[in-house]
Amino acid sequence: MSAPSNSNWDRRSILRAAAGLSAAGALAACGSNNGRGGGSGSGKSLTQYFHAYGEAGVEQAVKRYAAAYDKANVSTQWITGADYETKLFAALLTKQAPDVFEFHPQIQLVKSGQVADLTDIIAPVKDDFNAADITSHTYDGKIYGVRMIDDPQFFFYRKSMLEKANVDVPTTLEELAEAADKLTTSKVKGLFLGNDLHAIEAPLIWSAGAETLTDKNEVGFHTDGVVEGLRQLRKLFTSGNLLLDAPADYWDPSAINQGLCAMQFCGMWAMPAMQKALGDDLGVFAFPKVGSGGRLSVYNGGWSMFVNAKGDNVEAAKAYVKWLWIDQKKYQEDFATSYGFHIPPRTSIAEQATKLKSGLPAEGVKLFNTYGHFDNIGWTQAMWSALDSLISDCVRKGGDPEAALDKADTTVTKELKKLFG
Repeated sequence: MSAPSNSNWDRRSILRAAAGLSAAGALAACGSNNGRGGGSGSGKSLTQYFHAYGEAGVEQAVKRYAAAYDKANVSTQWITGADYETKLFAALLTKQAPDVFEFHPQIQLVKSGQVADLTDIIAPVKDDFNAADITSHTYDGKIYGVRMIDDPQFFFYRKSMLEKANVDVPTTLEELAEAADKLTTSKVKGLFLGNDLHAIEAPLIWSAGAETLTDKNEVGFHTDGVVEGLRQLRKLFTSGNLLLDAPADYWDPSAINQGLCAMQFCGMWAMPAMQKALGDDLGVFAFPKVGSGGRLSVYNGGWSMFVNAKGDNVEAAKAYVKWLWIDQKKYQEDFATSYGFHIPPRTSIAEQATKLKSGLPAEGVKLFNTYGHFDNIGWTQAMWSALDSLISDCVRKGGDPEAALDKADTTVTKELKKLFG
């Protein structure tokens, strides 16, 4: 499969959409193709929004699925560029709002009444979904959104480069820094964590033994382990061993594929493109432990389908979501494994996904199952921005980690009071 295009964006940045639906302004036509994905339906006309996946064939697949639905005419808006969330949130304020859209679990969408309760269509198959995916989409006992794919993120490495430098696979952040130093040459950087380091914010917290939020919805990331991790990351940032000016960000496999780095933080979606370029000279490992109380961690991102609760066709939209993302297992497996590698959130589908059963994909699935952490529905855009500032203040600029964490605490606590009182 082809690598994600350079016009795509940080696949986690979608979580940073504007808090609530405060964005204003009408939405212009999104992308060049506003044609119908389905033409055989005899009922309602529905519109669905998708961001432009970088892997070849995804758009065609999505429209092929829609064309097979005979209860409604389903039109697909395939939104290109780096501002899917901006266009989506703007559209939701207009009469052109989609009936169905992909996004991530976000509590503001629930509290604003923007997304429909899908508990009734999920309940019969609830036990077949990864329990963590159900939890991440549940608020006040109701389930909002159907998970389509899980996207674990971890490190990829060139086996030959580590062997030549006599480097073992790192299991601690300190070992990762040491490995990056040994692997760096005049032509190759030892490590690529993304151009702005934002991709590893949450993994750094988890690997330090902490959480973004506690079970009581309080700040969980201000710990001694996180402070130590930030200091180690600052040292790594200034070492000269990080690739910081890659032509595309962490989500794109081109850095490791082109030999610009020996190790790269990326997502499982890029695995086929890496294997095509590098063959068997490729391994994976989890984000390493940070500090004495640390643990290995894997960030499990992904995409989910939501129904616009403020639309005119809520029941028809729910019926379509049920048909495609609950009833059509063949399409669900195709979507997860034919255009980059993703893990099906349904246990029954994951167990029969032959492409993920052996070799490197199987190793990725094992990391996902063993060390995975999932989205927290209470973690908002403002909270992600607080972590962005944290990395900027004390890693990129060399500020005091405690002071930077205090600043992040203030922002996150303010948000939590808005959400939970």
